Amino acid sequence: MSSTISTTAEENNDVWGGGNKPLNASYGKLMMWFFIVSDALTFSGFLAAYGFSRFKNIDTWPIADEVFTHFPFLHGVDAPMYYVALMTFILIFSSVTMVLAVDAGHHMQKGRVAFYMLLTIVGGAVFVGSQAWEWNNFIRGEYGAVETRGGQIYQFKSLETGKRVALDEFALELPSHRVQHESKNGIWYVDEGSLPSFTTEEVIAGFNANPDIVIKTEKIDETGHKIVLSREESLIKINQAVSVVEGANLVNNEYGNRLFADFFFFITGFHGFHVFSGVVINIIIFFNVLIGTYERRGHYEMVEKVGLYWHFVDLVWVFVFTFFYLV
Repeated sequence: MSSTISTTAEENNDVWGGGNKPLNASYGKLMMWFFIVSDALTFSGFLAAYGFSRFKNIDTWPIADEVFTHFPFLHGVDAPMYYVALMTFILIFSSVTMVLAVDAGHHMQKGRVAFYMLLTIVGGAVFVGSQAWEWNNFIRGEYGAVETRGGQIYQFKSLETGKRVALDEFALELPSHRVQHESKNGIWYVDEGSLPSFTTEEVIAGFNANPDIVIKTEKIDETGHKIVLSREESLIKINQAVSVVEGANLVNNEYGNRLFADFFFFITGFHGFHVFSGVVINIIIFFNVLIGTYERRGHYEMVEKVGLYWHFVDLVWVFVFTFFYLV
């Protein structure tokens, strides 16, 4: 009987290869994998909801090349997707430095671990800062638009240059007393955080006085471009405007369908929180490396566990980047 039990135990050890460590992985590493899998399912649900909403509103969904056109210190220069691509490169490069840090830990090279961890921290911090800058531009807006009672967004375009025109380039200042809207006054049932730069009447007056300007709707044609109305059609549609929209928030969105802004803030914000958390954890690990904590333990497994999380965050961004900016 005892011989049978002993043989079974030996067979189990051969299968698991780690005794009390299934798959030869420590408890901490297994728990990190469990966390990554559960978090991956969460992000999958968010992206699936985004994909469904986009499919349902495909004819009014904003075009990424027309939304993310800013680049630091190049004001007024049309650079679609350039800065987002740079952000993506920086984050992926930080994943490479993390791989080098883990490899250095396997060879017990404290100096190299610290150096590559520092590069990873810098890359993550630059990415978080870049995302905050991107949010700022997205919220603030650049051109402005008007919204109809039915919720349609009308942007403005020059017939001469073929480019979008900002409200401050044609809106006329009219003498009027303006007050911020409060939810108790009805109409929108929400508070107006701040007054727009111009009233609807000032935009309409400026539009009527500038024959070079036409309306660019939020609708997309068969070629994948926003539909531009003729001057005659624009003169009719402009009178349907009831409010001025500048930038984007959870209620209004000058770029098109408001659901795009809702998903953008939620999903990129959730991912940004992950990156920020990773940077903080990496800083803690970095200082532990400097004071020799892992040298005394005889291994750098903690660096490897943090590396798993960091690679996961980078991989998630690849999917977010694809869904929001490329597809």
